[in-house]
Formats: sequence, structure tokens, C-alpha cells
Amino acid sequence: MKTIKKSNICKNIVNYKIDQTIVKNHQPIAGDVAIFEVISIGSLNAIQDFEGRNCYIFEGDKIMLAFGNRYASNQFEGYVPEGYHQEYDLLGKGGVAGIVTSMFYKLELKGPTKLKLVGYVTQQHGKVINTIYHHKKPVKFNAKKIRNFKTILSIGSSMDSGKTTTAAYLCRGLKSSGYQVAYIKLTGTVFNKDRMLAYDCGADIVSDFSEFGFPSTYLCSTTTIMDLYEGLLSDVAQADPDYVVIEIADGLYQQETKALLNHSLFTETIDHVILSCCDSLAIHSGIQMLSPIFNDRLFALAGLFTGSPLLVAEVQSQFSTPVLSLSKLVQSDILIDLLSQDVNVAV
Repeated sequence: MKTIKKSNICKNIVNYKIDQTIVKNHQPIAGDVAIFEVISIGSLNAIQDFEGRNCYIFEGDKIMLAFGNRYASNQFEGYVPEGYHQEYDLLGKGGVAGIVTSMFYKLELKGPTKLKLVGYVTQQHGKVINTIYHHKKPVKFNAKKIRNFKTILSIGSSMDSGKTTTAAYLCRGLKSSGYQVAYIKLTGTVFNKDRMLAYDCGADIVSDFSEFGFPSTYLCSTTTIMDLYEGLLSDVAQADPDYVVIEIADGLYQQETKALLNHSLFTETIDHVILSCCDSLAIHSGIQMLSPIFNDRLFALAGLFTGSPLLVAEVQSQFSTPVLSLSKLVQSDILIDLLSQDVNVAV
């Protein structure tokens, strides 16, 4: 095909063939790569390409995507389909294709961008290429491994609660204090924006699950995510960081997030926790959920609520946990003082 726009999740796919003969009889799994034709433009009018830039798409374009599942309460819920479909949906700009089963109400007017499956991307001997661990080998989680850095978990009450911005500004505050800083996003759907924000804020090295070929982590087992976690930690350890800021996607009730928070092998790797929320009631629920798990490791509260002085006052009247606005996150003296002491959480 003359021109194929390659999405970000497919950036390491080279030396391939396109098999159009198996379109109707191959059962895709998460990570399987295929070529699609854009049938109609919906709410997503671009993909993030192999260089990480915003690449606009138009009806008739051929694009390379990977099948995957998506959980996004303010975007799409979608899945790798069973069997062949006449049309497929663009689930995420990073290059995820599937079938939408629900969407945020603001997207209903335009709906998802519709696609036609043209052919599967295969190796020379005919096997369908899968992005997951395509160019990097899996690493088994090692609970006994000695890690020469501190970890900070940025977690949120929901999608769009501010946890990515919190994580990025944490990186800036730590870097301003003279520390080597790494950022990883452990779970979510492939999209370059979050880690690039952390990088622009000063992180020395950034990575996420897509570097190991995962279009998303939705419906992955906890064991799979823990192995992915080990791989990401091993990758960023090459920069010899003093701190690794770790973000996990979506909210506290999302199934992979909830599973990680109930998995002692994960929580034992966390030195500090910062919770981002939209409002004061979410703060209350979040603290109640996290306190039994992390106790005094929950060192601060942040997120969208800090943009409202009234909400900040509400929270400060109820809880002793420090509130960090964006301006405070980058003040190295405040940040380092909090990280060097135990903070008792009042519920």
C-alpha cells in the first residue's frame, strides 16, 4: 500500500507483510496489528503517529493500529471483538482499535471514528505480529530485588482528577531540589502525552507500558502488570534515579488499580503516596480507602480540587494531610520536607 499512517503503538513494527486473506477468519487478541481504512471521522480525528506527533486522519486513509481494550470513564469503553465485524472503532489516539460498547455522553453526538479492516500485519512466514513484547523481552517481578531509589505513587480518585499533572509537577519539584528523577506510567491506554508532560517538567527519564508493546493494560492480570512493573523499573533504573514517580491510571475503583492496591507485593514497593481528587468528598473516600494500605506513606493531597480555595478550605478543616497545589509541588523546600517526615493521616 502506497501510504500507511503508522500509530504510536506500532512504532517498532518493521519488515512486515499485509495479509488480506485472513481478515474474516483470524480471531484477534490484544496487541495484534492490522491495517484499517478510515470510513468516517468521529470524535477522534487524529492518531498519535510513530514519532509521537499528532497525525490527522481522513476518510480513505490507511492506518496501522493494534487491537486492544480500553477503560476510560470520560472517553470510551471498548474491547477486542469476537469474530469478524463489518466495522471497527478507533478506541484511542495512540493507536488502539476495537469495538466501543459505551462512551461518555459528550462523545455520543459524534461517536467513534469508524474503520474497515483491510488486512493483518504479519511476519514473513505469515504469523500475525503482536506488539506486546515484540521488541523488548518480559521481565519477571522480583520482590527481593534491592532498589536504590525511592518511589512515589501518584494515584487519583477518578479519571481526570489531576494525577498526571500532579506526577509531572512532582518531577519538577524533585528535579529543582537537585535529584535525579524518573517517571513511569504503569497502567492506562497508550498515549504519549502524559509521559511527555513529565519529561518537559524535568524528569530525567520517562517510560510507560506501551514501551513493552501494551496497547492498554485493561483486563491484564495482576501478574502481567507486576512483570510489566519490573520491566519499567529496570528500564528507568539505568538513569540511576533518586526518585521514581509512578502513575497508575483511572480511579481507585478501576479493576486493575484496585487489584494493585490490594496486592502487597506492589504496595510494599511504594515509599510515598500522593492522592489527587476533584472534590472534598472524594478526598474523604480516598483517604478511607488508602489509609489502611499505606498508613503514613500518604504524604499529601493534590489534584483539581486545589484550584478552588473553598474546596481547599473544606479539606483542610477535615484532614491534617497537607494539601499541595501545583505551585507548592514545585517548591522544593516544601516537597522535600514532607517526603522526609512521616505524616499522620487524620480520618
